[in-house]
Amino acid sequence: MADEIAKIFPLSPEVKEAIAKTDREAFVPAGFKHNAYRLDALPIGASQYISSPLTVAKMTEYLFPRGADRVLEVGCGSGYQAAVLAQLFRGVFSIERIEPLIIEAKQRFRELNIHNVHTRTDDGQKGWIQYAPYDRILFSATAKEIPQVLFEQLADGGILVAPIERNKQQVITRFIKNGSRIEEEELEDCDFVPVLDGVQR
Repeated sequence: MADEIAKIFPLSPEVKEAIAKTDREAFVPAGFKHNAYRLDALPIGASQYISSPLTVAKMTEYLFPRGADRVLEVGCGSGYQAAVLAQLFRGVFSIERIEPLIIEAKQRFRELNIHNVHTRTDDGQKGWIQYAPYDRILFSATAKEIPQVLFEQLADGGILVAPIERNKQQVITRFIKNGSRIEEEELEDCDFVPVLDGVQR
């Protein structure tokens, strides 16, 4: 699967290896196991989806993970993206607003012996101040704008990657924090579920 992705989108050796080592089948519902290694998004319940492996690879690559230590993920979902990040970062801090999804994701991390992913049920738009600052922040859902509190939790020189809604389209956007300045770069069109407020038990 990693080789198939690399034919479509250039991957660094470390991201390619992280994709290859992460068992996507462990993160898809039982009825979709036969599709686990296709480059498709799949439903995981609660009107949520596990992103296409191609999208996960792109989002990971856009973060420039090399040399970064800690990453905050907004929107854990099935846990697949966090599991890929866990191969590349010492600490992964993943927030999910839908409690049943995070309970299932934690079980998967345990079964796969992934011990460097820390999870929390909360509205990810508030971030996770306890472990800030983060070298990288990744949104796994589309936002209309990035809350200021998340830029405050991003380390100086840090990178935030998020799908942003612009004129009824979604665009993967990379933000780089330089002191009090935030530089912005639009990367490509995309299709993610929207960020929602609050917690769903």
